[in-house]
Amino acid sequence: MKFLHTADQVRYQRMTNAELKDAFVMQALFEPGQLNLTYTDVDRAIVGAAVPLAKSLALPTHKELASAYFCERRELGVINIGGDGKVLVDGETYAMTKLDSLYVCRGSKDIQFISNDEKSPAQFYLVSYPAHRTTRTQHVPLAEANAVAMGDQQSSNERTIFQSICPGIVDSCQLVMGITQLHNGSVWNTKPPHTHRRRTEVYMYFDFDPSQRVFHFMGAPEETRALTLAPGHAIASPSWSIHSGAGSCSYSFIWAMGGENQQFDDMDHLTMDQLG
Repeated sequence: MKFLHTADQVRYQRMTNAELKDAFVMQALFEPGQLNLTYTDVDRAIVGAAVPLAKSLALPTHKELASAYFCERRELGVINIGGDGKVLVDGETYAMTKLDSLYVCRGSKDIQFISNDEKSPAQFYLVSYPAHRTTRTQHVPLAEANAVAMGDQQSSNERTIFQSICPGIVDSCQLVMGITQLHNGSVWNTKPPHTHRRRTEVYMYFDFDPSQRVFHFMGAPEETRALTLAPGHAIASPSWSIHSGAGSCSYSFIWAMGGENQQFDDMDHLTMDQLG
């Protein structure tokens, strides 16, 4: 397990782009045949990925969790961005096609990730937060997520938000998770920008050409910074930071939140002239 130590809202202002990436960005997540995890100090979120090939990959615990198994006191969200696969949770099999979600509840002991075809492997993206209660594990196909149309082509942010692990669909503890797909010709992912002091968030960008980039804007509203992110990169957003971006092409991203409440619309919106 790797560890991500983020900077505070004063120190980040004096950091280079390389230092900001070291503090906020997770770059080497999706590696064939590997399960990678990064423990962040942003609400103790753990972000990772599993890309199984011929063999299944088991979710391990770590001494920093001080637990007998990974989900002893944690909940886990899983979204597949690759080929067809399966997740086994305590002997129960959940088939996962591309963009399916799986919520794994606290207390789940044995979690295994499997690809149906190693030539087109599943790519499981993982986000975990501490959990104070036990609910139930639940599979959410993309077709069963709340699909919300947002934005317009004129302002370059026409997009569809798929809310999959959220109130009304999944009874999670604090995790809220889903997918945003930008329509062709749109590049802004979150407009207007916002903060939400009551919860933190992680973005993971995917489904665009490796030669292209997303320019992710972070920081206090009056003192923003931009980082260039490639497909498969994730970035942790503390509660004091905006999290918005514009790409050199259309793309998708997975958002995951944990904190004081689970209401998706609970945001403190900002106008563009408030950004510095």
